[in-house]
Amino acid sequence: MSIGECLLLFVAGMIASGINSVAGGGSLISFPALTLGLEIPARIANATNSFGLFPGSFASGVGFNEQFEKTRAYFKILIGPTLVGAILGALLLLNTSDTAFKIAIPFLILFASLLLWLQPKIKAFMATRKQTTIPVWVGGIVQLLVAVYGGYFGAGMGIMMLASFALYMDGTTHELNAVKSWLGTVINLACSLVFLYKGLVLFPQAYPLMIGGIAGGFLAAKTSVKVDPDVLRRYIAVYGFVMAIYYFAKIFT
Repeated sequence: MSIGECLLLFVAGMIASGINSVAGGGSLISFPALTLGLEIPARIANATNSFGLFPGSFASGVGFNEQFEKTRAYFKILIGPTLVGAILGALLLLNTSDTAFKIAIPFLILFASLLLWLQPKIKAFMATRKQTTIPVWVGGIVQLLVAVYGGYFGAGMGIMMLASFALYMDGTTHELNAVKSWLGTVINLACSLVFLYKGLVLFPQAYPLMIGGIAGGFLAAKTSVKVDPDVLRRYIAVYGFVMAIYYFAKIFT
């Protein structure tokens, strides 16, 4: 790769992991950098993206360590279904043809962008459900489904987790973000191991994503209290809608 391509992926990884720490939807930055910037086929780009971003999720979890104490018990309960779901999602991707996945990409990006745009409404709805919280074991089933999606594509999975956590977890936004970051690490690591075994990961492209992701994830977690997540969320959602339109145009033109 050229120095310019390495720099592009480093910056994309740093921004993506930072966004994941604060608002979610970071793959809407890093995935297009791989497919559009470097013209990597969609399935391979998705696998490389998952592998490249998991250290950023880990760094984010470390950055949120002071907020993790209250939700640590939930992590121990949810790590099992998260691991199983991520592997199932990765296997589902492996059994999706390149053509079918290329067609699915704009729909997945549109779905992730809608989740970002509607996040306040989702959060408000979940707040009204606090009087009827669900059992943790039901939350585990929901987490399994979220992890399947995360292992398959991943953009927006953090928002799904935060929305489901509100149904059975107690804690501040930062405390929920802490367990989300660690579970996101499990998802990205588990599906990455499957992708590595099947040879789908491009290491030269993954390394700059990793380095940028570690820096961005840790710094964003440490400074997230100074960032307005709603402003960031709106910008990323609009960007996601533009990317969805672009990918739709590539299919039908």
